[in-house]
This record gives sequence, structure tokens and C-alpha cells, in this order.
Amino acid sequence: MKLKYIIAIGMVATTMTTWAAIGAQRSKAVSELAPYCYPANKAASADIVFMPDGKSYVERSDDSRSLVIKDIESGKEGDVIFDVTHTRETNLSDFEGFMLSPDASKIIVWRNKQMVYRRSFTAEFYVYEVRSRLLKPLSTQHKRQSVPVFSPDSRMVAFVADNNIYVAKLDYGTEVAVTTDGDYGKIINGATDWTYEEEFGVTSLMTWAPDNLTLCYVRFDESEVPLYSMPIYAGTCSAQEQYEYYPGIMSYKYSVAGSPNSVVSVHSYDVETRKTKQIDLPTGAGYYIPRIEYGPKESMLMIATLNRDQNHFELFMSNPKSTVTRSIYTEEAKAWIETEAYSTLSFSDNSFVVASNVDGFTRYYEYSYSGAKLRDITMEGCDAIDYYGSDNAGNHYYCAASPRPLDRTIYRLDRKGVVKAISPEAGTSTAVFSPGCTAMLLEHSSVTEVPTYSLCKTDGKTLRTIVDNKAYADNVSSLKAVKEFVTVKSEGGVELNAYIVKPRDFNPSHRYPVIMSQYSGPGSQQVLDKWTLDWEDYYALKGYIVISVDGRGTGGRGAAFRNIVYKNLGYYETIDQIAGARYATSLPYVNVQKIGIYGWSYGGYQALMCATVDDSPYAAAVAVAPVTDWRYYDTVYTERYMLTPQQNDKGYNTSSAVLRALHLSCPLLLMYGTADDNVHPANTLQFVSTLQSAGILCDMFVFPQMNHSINGCNARAVVYGRMFEFFESKLK
Repeated sequence: MKLKYIIAIGMVATTMTTWAAIGAQRSKAVSELAPYCYPANKAASADIVFMPDGKSYVERSDDSRSLVIKDIESGKEGDVIFDVTHTRETNLSDFEGFMLSPDASKIIVWRNKQMVYRRSFTAEFYVYEVRSRLLKPLSTQHKRQSVPVFSPDSRMVAFVADNNIYVAKLDYGTEVAVTTDGDYGKIINGATDWTYEEEFGVTSLMTWAPDNLTLCYVRFDESEVPLYSMPIYAGTCSAQEQYEYYPGIMSYKYSVAGSPNSVVSVHSYDVETRKTKQIDLPTGAGYYIPRIEYGPKESMLMIATLNRDQNHFELFMSNPKSTVTRSIYTEEAKAWIETEAYSTLSFSDNSFVVASNVDGFTRYYEYSYSGAKLRDITMEGCDAIDYYGSDNAGNHYYCAASPRPLDRTIYRLDRKGVVKAISPEAGTSTAVFSPGCTAMLLEHSSVTEVPTYSLCKTDGKTLRTIVDNKAYADNVSSLKAVKEFVTVKSEGGVELNAYIVKPRDFNPSHRYPVIMSQYSGPGSQQVLDKWTLDWEDYYALKGYIVISVDGRGTGGRGAAFRNIVYKNLGYYETIDQIAGARYATSLPYVNVQKIGIYGWSYGGYQALMCATVDDSPYAAAVAVAPVTDWRYYDTVYTERYMLTPQQNDKGYNTSSAVLRALHLSCPLLLMYGTADDNVHPANTLQFVSTLQSAGILCDMFVFPQMNHSINGCNARAVVYGRMFEFFESKLK
């Protein structure tokens, strides 16, 4: 449009020069942003897997061609248990991933991975026998497979191909079909549908009995789930040339809020008789089944269930042989059940550990299999984040948002009830524990410390650091801005955690433009004492202040703070983000007329809500891949916080960015990927259509064939480069 107008008044030569200059400027911004964007901004990590003995671990070689055993205590290198140059029968040039069998006698490796959705993938899987060095395809009948699961004795592997489950009997080289009714768009056995993968974080729902004689699985009937379709273009990043002239179509089952979900059921397969049974749950139970796993006995199949409203969680124990099933644990929530309740369930010989918000914070409790509460495991007054397990001495290990909500600390609870921090208490620590909880791989970072990975004893003593990232720290030292933590007061005096990113050459007498960066989704946290290197550091280098506020609804501060957004998404979050902007205007070094807001996904939604509120303080807004009306988003996530549109029509109306689009009060840039299977492009297009019909303008930048992450082929740098140019034009 700009070019056409300039040509119309006879300034062709000037126009060509101007566009060349703009192009060069934009290319420079993208190029300069590259070191701040994934994968260039990523520190090295530790790629190890603990051996079943709890005394050693496996590490992959840098060239992805071999696996070597190392001793945890000494670090001494032991046997090379897999090497692509020393296999028998099958030869591979390399491998992309691996998994050990329960007794480490076999290894599954895979290559030529093809992603299905965000987490799920198919690949060519191979089984390697360590002792004989025999390497064979997992299946000779199916070229590609997914979600392989070893039996406890390491002699069988269950896997999924073409929506059916198969069992490979490794001793005999045979393959048996467990199911035959799998059908794309109708029946899925063992693997999960799109919604379960995205919102429950599971790609497989299969589990073996401890005696190896029974395989249990969840069956999905998605026949009544509506089909969602999106065009596929050729693109240039991993180009699909077959769609160069005529677009293709991506179609998959996707349940928007209030629409039918997959009907799920639990089944058992008897390895000896090859017969299957359906395990019926009590009437009304099992609308969602996000987890199945065996307890210590073959008669103890544990089935975690949720009602559709996701405010009733029930754990059942079933005997797959007799199909007798009984409830052993129930929790009712005033708002929603936190995902930790089922995602981190842990089963031991005599008890299980479950997360609950019964006292106002996410805490872990130990129960007997008869349903009796045995003990509180995690501390009062703070949210527990994860549970790692227990050792033979009766010590329990967990992570909590303590001593501040900004921190993540690993704790040990001993048999006498004494709690000890076994990681630094300032900053963010996460851990992977060895079998039996005899050692841990500890990752730690803070706003001033790059991530390090150390092998530690479970009393907190460091054995040695295996990744120190010193070279990375040296390389990025000149890129890092200064981050400070502050608190912001919102409506009613509610204190909110926030951070401010300032330029390295910060001048308090200067007046800086501000960008509010937020995500704001329920249970999320942006304000954490952990290492990041991202676009915020680049923007600070270029003369911006970046402020992030964790408003009400975010995590780490208990159920009351989090659950206030229930059935009314966008309301309190908007109040709190505007409070953050008002706080910015109180700072003497801020240009009060130049405050922008940015967000991605839920953050994009929140940016739109803030930009369409009356008396909005923002001079510009950027929304990337935003939800614009919760009626467009999936059932599990949306209904967890909003119930269905049929139950909460008023809440859906007041939370809709589309319905308030005509109140847009500042310049807006929208960006999205055309292949976003999560937050569909229709969200953005409907919002733009509403503006268009009223003659309201906005800017838009589209990423062909990019999904929700908009990653690869320099795309992430382009996102922040385009955003940078937009804010440069509106805030400076």
C-alpha cells in the first residue's frame, strides 16, 4: 500500500531507495537477534540416562554413534554398550534417540523421526541386544512405529503402528497384533489423541503387569470428534514441493470447547491366551483417563480419572483378570484439579503418593492402597512442583517453590520428618533421580548463573559437575542485560511478583520506552530466578526497558491466588497487567507515553485483552499466535478453567477478545503460523475480520507452514525482528 501511494505521486526512485533501506534495516535486526533466539541462545545440557543399578549412567557420544557407561561416584568410563560401527545383522550410520530396557540387557534406538504433533512422533525403531550385539528392526511388518514400551522382564515390546497395538516377542522374533480395529480418525489404541497429548502431556497409555502376562491400554473412540482442516502450503522451511501450486489439507480430530471428546475405555490383553477384556469403571467415572499404571502387583492396575468439568479426581484400583474395580482415592476441587494430581502419581510397594490442593497449596501426601492417609510429605505454605520418589531408608525427595515463589529448591524429607534442602535455595533447581533415589543429576541456574549440571548424592553433596557451561557464559556475557526483581501492587493492594530488564549502560536520568512482556496463563510463571537469554536482552541493549508481571492466576503462590480466574479468564489478568503498566509510569526513568505490551499464545490473548480495555495505557501491542475467543480452543484446557460454553455463556462472552475488538485503542501487530494445529489461525483471522468490518486497521505478519512455536529456518529471530521494528516505529 505504501509503495502504491508513493508511485502515484511520481517518486519511484525515492521509493526504491526507501524500500532497500528498510529491507537492510530489518535484515540487520533479524541478524542481530539470532544469538538471542533458539537454538543459538541455548546453553549445553546433560544427555545421560541412569542405569537400573543406580550406580552408573549411560552417556551418548557427541557424534550420536555410541553409548558408554560411566560410574556415578568416580566418573570412570566403563563399557561401550552400543556402537553403530560394531553391530551385527543391521548397520546404522547414527541414531537420534534411545531407551534402555528395565534390566539394561537391551536398548531401543531410533532414527528418521517424523513429528506427528508437538510431542508425538513415528520413527524407525531398532532393538539392540547388548550381549550379542545383534541389532534388529523392532517390526518387520510395519516400517514406522511409535511409543514402544518394554515389558518388565525386557523380553517383549509393545508398540503402536497405524493406530493398533502390537507386541514384539524378542526371544522368538515374532510379532502379535493386540488390536485390529485401529482406524485413522476413528479408533486409536495405546497412543493418545491430539487433545490428550497437548493438554495432559501423554503420548502413550499402555502399561505392563509386573508378571509380564498382561498388557493394559486405553482405547480412544474419536468417531464423534469434529474434524478440523487447515491448508498446507509448500513453504521454504522444509519445503513440501508437492503443494507448490495447489495447497494440500491437514485434517485431524480437534474438540473445541463444548464439543464431543473421544470416548475412552480401559482394556487388558492376556499375553498367553491373546484375549482382551474391557475394564468397566463405575457409572459416571472415567470421562478422562489421563494415566494408567500398575502398582506393585499384577492385580493392581491404577486408573486415574477426571470428570469433564475437571473438578473431581478419582483413582481406581482394578484387577484386570477379574475386572473387579474399586475407588481408593477421591478429591473434589472448588475450581479445577491441578494436573500434578495425576501426572506425578507415584506408586511403591506399600503406598502411593499424590498431589492435592486440599489445604490451599499444592502438596504431596502418602496414602496406603486401602485409601488411608499415611503422612504429609511436602511443606505447608508453599506449592510443591514435583515429586521424585523415595529411597530404601524412607527418605522422600521433591521440588518446591520455596523459599520464595521465584525459587525452585530440591528437598529431602527423612523418616523423622526433618526437611533438608539438598540444592541451592536461591535460584531454580530441577533434578533427575537414579533408580532407588541413590543419586541425582542436578540442574541449577539463576538470573546471574548459567545452567550447570552436577551429579550429586541425595544428601546434597556434589560428586562432580559434568556440564559447567563456562564457555557459553563467556560467549554471552556481552549480550546479557540486567534483570531485577520487584513487586507491583494491583487492585486492592494485591502484591504481584515482577522483574525489570534494564540496559547494561542504564542511565536513570534518561526516559526509556517500556515493553510489558507476559504470558499470564493459569499456573504459569514468568517471574523466576533462573537463567534466560532472549529477545528481552537484545531490546534492552537497544534502549528499551522490559517489565514482566505475574498477575493473579499464575503459579507458585497457592490455590487462592491461582483460582481467582476460574470461569472468568482475562478479567483479573487484565487488571494486573494494567497495574504493571501503571507501575511503570511511576518510575522516573520511564517515558510514560511509550509503553507497549507483548505476548505469545495465552500471552497474545492477554495482550489483546489489555489493548481493548477502556483507558488502556498502551501505545502499541503485539500478539503472537493468540487465542481470541475461548470457544475456538480445545476442550480440556478451556473447560478446565471456564467449564463449557453451555455452562458459562456469560464468562465466554466477557473473556472474548473478538467481542471487544472494536475497542482496540492502540496500534496492533498480529503474527501467527499457518500450520498452527494448537491455536488455529482462525483465531487471528476472526479478530482481524472484526476490525476490518469496522474499518479499523492493524498490522499482520504470517509465517507459512510454521506451527505454534514458529521455529526453524531463522523464524524465531524474524518474529522478534518484526516486533522490534514495530515497536521502534510506535514507541520511539
